Amino acid sequence: MTEGFHYRTYAYARSADQDRARPAHHPVVVAGGGLVGLTMAVDLVQRGVKVVVLDDGDQVSVGSRSICVAQRTLEIFNRLGVGARCRAKGVTWNTGKVFRGDRLLYAFDLQPEGGQRNPAFVNLQQYYVEIYLIERLAELDPAALRWRNRVEGVIAREDHVEIGIVTPEGGYRVTCDWLIAADGVRSTVRGALGLPFPGEAFDDRFLITDIVMKSAFPPERWFWFDPPFHAGRSALLHKQPDDVWRIDLQLGPEARREEELREDRIVARLRAMLGPEVAFSIAWSSLYTFQCRRLKHFRHGRVIFVGDAAHTVSPFGARGGNGGVQDADNLGWKLAAVLAGEAPEALLGSYDIERGQAADENILNSKRATDFIAPKMPAMALFREAVLDLATEHAFARAFVNSGRLSVAAAYTDSPLSTADTEPWNAGPAPGAPAPDSPVTIDGRQGWLHDLMHDGTTILCGSRAQSCDGHLSVRVVREGDDVEDATGLVARRYGLDSTVAYLVRPDGHVAARFRDPTHGAVTAALARLHGRAAA
Repeated sequence: MTEGFHYRTYAYARSADQDRARPAHHPVVVAGGGLVGLTMAVDLVQRGVKVVVLDDGDQVSVGSRSICVAQRTLEIFNRLGVGARCRAKGVTWNTGKVFRGDRLLYAFDLQPEGGQRNPAFVNLQQYYVEIYLIERLAELDPAALRWRNRVEGVIAREDHVEIGIVTPEGGYRVTCDWLIAADGVRSTVRGALGLPFPGEAFDDRFLITDIVMKSAFPPERWFWFDPPFHAGRSALLHKQPDDVWRIDLQLGPEARREEELREDRIVARLRAMLGPEVAFSIAWSSLYTFQCRRLKHFRHGRVIFVGDAAHTVSPFGARGGNGGVQDADNLGWKLAAVLAGEAPEALLGSYDIERGQAADENILNSKRATDFIAPKMPAMALFREAVLDLATEHAFARAFVNSGRLSVAAAYTDSPLSTADTEPWNAGPAPGAPAPDSPVTIDGRQGWLHDLMHDGTTILCGSRAQSCDGHLSVRVVREGDDVEDATGLVARRYGLDSTVAYLVRPDGHVAARFRDPTHGAVTAALARLHGRAAA
């Protein structure tokens, strides 16, 4: 049942490593060429790190899968050179609507403030994002990606990792300084190391279907509790490019895979939702159950886990794919700094802390959404009905309605890399928070603040007289300068004036903020940022 998108097959090619008498050695090997593995590879290669990506397949992900690309992920993709393509192809949306039965409970705007380059979300099939990343990686290093190279065995040594690989022409072995496991929820690497993947699986089953149809539905997220076409359950509708629509239908714990994936059964459910006259074709369908799991630690010696190999959540809230991309964004600059000898290996411990915090936040939100959408106990069901009753008339109750708290950028509030404020602040992002983007004028032309931060650790300040470390990228934003805050949004979002400065990490999170910074204060914050100071 697949129509519409044509899945290109990528050819297997024999590598020089297969003809070596002894295993070749690489700085970094990425196991898994999906969304997160490709993001990881592009990030590292852009930073000058040689990478080999091993993927056991020969095409991109089948089905739309992770479709909601969040604003923070688009910011990361801008840096990696694929953000513009995602925005151009994707369906932009900022509005969500929640229904009970056939009545609108309320609508919400995820981006009420203007002056943003990226929308709150674009909907874009995962296979398109993977194609863009594959093509970007090919521009940077055509030999980096190896199709039909399956990781079969992993031996983690103290100073390197040995990897067994199976191809259509037989097996071979390589070694590496660091192995990044991006091989999904059924991670071969995790299994090879014998690591438990604790968590919780939920009973309810959900049908997820992509259909191709012409429709006047607006590009919004529509969620129903107890819709008339699917009584007693929930439903979700999203628009995607190419006239593809994502429909999620809650089926309940008694649903049987073989029966529910029959085409006539799916068509009957869709007809009840869309009406008898609507023409559509099925592009892809799957049945899934909620799972929330995570490794206790994401780094195990020289093996580091990212994406679903490290943690998995339910799809409501769009926290899986976006969270995995943010894993890569967090890890890339740290691993590159360690490999270049610019930071000690201890810096990598902060990946476990920061992304562990983000994973816990995503799992907590995912479980809460699951409990609200599919209550496990009568008391929870009664609570939900009471909340929905109140939300019809009272705005305060809408905060308790949970159809999936949508993905937002993590703020690393407990990061050992952050320098704590020494005085109260009443404006601007705190240490650990992502630095907001804003429009700026660069040499008389419209630009964006984030584009000035792509070359590493940055000092953002309002005066050239400040004591900023010489090797940093110093961005002065003020009236009449080469970089001008013509709209005033930079000053407002950062509380920026001639006395204020921010130290911004290579991944765009704030490391420290100062008033009238001294050279010593900046130097100490830099040492902490690069893992050279005690937490």
